[in-house]
Amino acid sequence: MTMWIPSLSHQGVRYRAIAESIAVAVQTGELAPGEKLPPQRRLADRLGVTVGTVTRAYAEAERQGWVLARVGSGTFVRGGEGSAGQDFLASRPVADGTIDLSLSLPPPHPMRAASLGRVLHEIAEQPAVLQRAVEYQPDRGVPAHREQLATWMTRLGMPADPEPLIVTQGGQHGINLALQSLTRPGERIVADVLTYPGLITAASQAHLKLQGVPMDDQGMDMVALARLCAQQAPRLVYVTPDQNNPTGTPLSETRRERLVALARQHDFWIVEDGVQYLPEAERGTPIYRLAPERTLFIFSTAKVLAGGLRIGTLLAPPALRERLGTALRAQSWMVPPLMVEAVCRWVASAESDTLLAWLIEELGERQRMARKRLAGHAINSRGHSNNLWLPLPEGLRSAVFVEALAQRKILVSSAEPFCVGSEPAPQALRLCLSAAPSREALAQALDTLAELLAAPPAAPWQTL
Repeated sequence: MTMWIPSLSHQGVRYRAIAESIAVAVQTGELAPGEKLPPQRRLADRLGVTVGTVTRAYAEAERQGWVLARVGSGTFVRGGEGSAGQDFLASRPVADGTIDLSLSLPPPHPMRAASLGRVLHEIAEQPAVLQRAVEYQPDRGVPAHREQLATWMTRLGMPADPEPLIVTQGGQHGINLALQSLTRPGERIVADVLTYPGLITAASQAHLKLQGVPMDDQGMDMVALARLCAQQAPRLVYVTPDQNNPTGTPLSETRRERLVALARQHDFWIVEDGVQYLPEAERGTPIYRLAPERTLFIFSTAKVLAGGLRIGTLLAPPALRERLGTALRAQSWMVPPLMVEAVCRWVASAESDTLLAWLIEELGERQRMARKRLAGHAINSRGHSNNLWLPLPEGLRSAVFVEALAQRKILVSSAEPFCVGSEPAPQALRLCLSAAPSREALAQALDTLAELLAAPPAAPWQTL
């Protein structure tokens, strides 16, 4: 393949000119998502500049968000198989006409903005409430807010008492609080070999050794986990038992019980992430109900009400509450009370129940649409999940499909951002069915994908 060479026809500082050329090449499609940039020494020789100049240019392009450097692998254009979990989590503008199925967002509905506007107006009309909402409050949240959020969770089929509940700034904040409170740099934690990229990023920033445990159609392999524990017990195990993210595979009841038994035998904590919402009938026994003394349960409003609210909850054993409160104070002192007040009023209203009923019906219909259009393919998903997991037929590569779909203004995720450690990524796609702006847009995206599966695009090296 021909090595990409930047254009340096204009005058100016050389490293900036190279970085600008990278940005232009990515924007125009000359450099594709996941494509690897030339080795720095080779590019320096071709351009007649120092290696230091190219190194500085690549660093500037990474700072601007166009590329991602991976130690031992090279520098890659963001958005493809060369990217990592950090890139997956980064917000990005979406061009007009693009159907973004890469991020797990709740389906759009005008009731969200209307309900939030109503409760904010209600707060503004009550001076005493508004005054409390701008004052300092306890790190774990005021009792009235914890009571309301616990009531809401119980109504959703996740029984919760207000006393163990801590108000957080969303599910990701709950993960960070758990890691900060339970671990020290250098300690080992484990998760499914394919897991939520937010956990991967948080573990990296906390300087933890994250190890993946193999999975099958019943979830995390408990035999493999037991072998790992016999060698060296981890500090904690992170699980999404009702639907693994990204594969959608639930952890069987037998394995939930086995996980609890291993946790008690080897004295590790369990962090149970329940943010990816499912109706109660599709969920299993909560692990925090099986082992309340060593499980932290994470939930948030993100997949039910709106992702931008950034309000969540963390249920924790009594022994950890003071430690978690200290960690929360160190990070942000408290969760912004104004937003907590708004969320509590929203979930107390009949509007939240109406929105939830619509959400369940909408997700069920979107899942049915996907199964119909992708019939004949080995998809994996739950009946009312945001997401769908699509292993590709033998011989097809996810990077090629991600790029081919992107050229048609459809964004999806490969498996690579979800991979723990150095495990090879399976050739599969995660589709966030919920994120499409409408059923019509989803149908368009699914039909396009079905066409590509019927007549697979060629990999770049096959066209040379």
